[in-house]
Amino acid sequence: MSWNNQGGGPWRPQGRGPWGQGPLGPQPTGDIEEIIRRVQEALGKLTPGGSGSGGKALGGRGPLFLVLAALLLWFAWGTFYTVQPNEVGINLVLGRYTGKTAAGLNTNWPWPIGSVIKVPVWDQQITEVGYRTLGASADVPEESQMLTGDNNMVDVHFRVNWQIDPAKPEDYVFTILNPRETVKAVAETIMREEVGLKTIDGILTTDRKSVETDVQKRMQAVLDGYRAGVLVKQVQLQSVDAPSEVISAYRDVTAAQQDQQRAVNEAETYANKVVPEAEGGASRIVAEANAYREQTILEAKGQTARYNQIYQQYKKAPGVTRERMYLETMERVLGPMDKTIVDSNSASPPVPYIALDPLQQKSGGGK
Repeated sequence: MSWNNQGGGPWRPQGRGPWGQGPLGPQPTGDIEEIIRRVQEALGKLTPGGSGSGGKALGGRGPLFLVLAALLLWFAWGTFYTVQPNEVGINLVLGRYTGKTAAGLNTNWPWPIGSVIKVPVWDQQITEVGYRTLGASADVPEESQMLTGDNNMVDVHFRVNWQIDPAKPEDYVFTILNPRETVKAVAETIMREEVGLKTIDGILTTDRKSVETDVQKRMQAVLDGYRAGVLVKQVQLQSVDAPSEVISAYRDVTAAQQDQQRAVNEAETYANKVVPEAEGGASRIVAEANAYREQTILEAKGQTARYNQIYQQYKKAPGVTRERMYLETMERVLGPMDKTIVDSNSASPPVPYIALDPLQQKSGGGK
């Protein structure tokens, strides 16, 4: 039976120490006799026939029962402990690490043989470098001022989100003397190295995301080498500014770069509009050329076939064919003309002829 849950034990009131003399802790020397007397009375009640005083009931076995009761009480009082859901328990026996325990009710040797260190492994920790959100001074110049690769100064404020590694909490507890300061020192050192590899224009504009990723990876590698038992979850740049003396000039540079990007975007938009139209026009021209080529080829083939047919007829009757070709040609040539030709070599006299077409044209024009 555990006496922890019985209102303070069989011989002490609620809220008092194991000997009923106030809270847990060292007891005054003058109360030793009173303590012995109460223990003897309690043991007398627990032993058969022990209804009388403690000394009469126990007789010569009193010191033995006293020691056994004290050992039992000591063991029951300190063996069990509880680990919260966000914690991992680190068990120590005589100061030596013996293992870790998960959340819930666990056991270990009571103090001073055993002890437990409870580590909040699931709590998110935040380390701020270059600034403080709490306190009178928000900016810490000795941390924030960094030198870029092109020998310019920038003020960098960033934060590191990290947690204790649930798989290796013993490394966090035993390997590093001051883990929080170690995380801060590693973060500041690596950030200075990364900023030193960038130009001021890059760190102010386009390189911020890559800097965050590189710093996180390098921090994790260094802390793993230290066996710090730390997981770096995220590195966030809060602000990156040029020194106050030249910050207006760098803002102008940033605005000019934004204008440049906007002009590039507008040019790309115009190109995306014009190029398809030009490609469509070119496709139409090519299609028309192909159609004209096919038409010309077909007409030439048709003329060739017609000529071959005429040639075949010419071979059968050359004279007739020549006469017909002559008449067709003269009809084609003289047909559109507005002149009348009379053959003077004809045997018969010419017949009077009046061309009516020119007269009709003149009459129409006069009207």
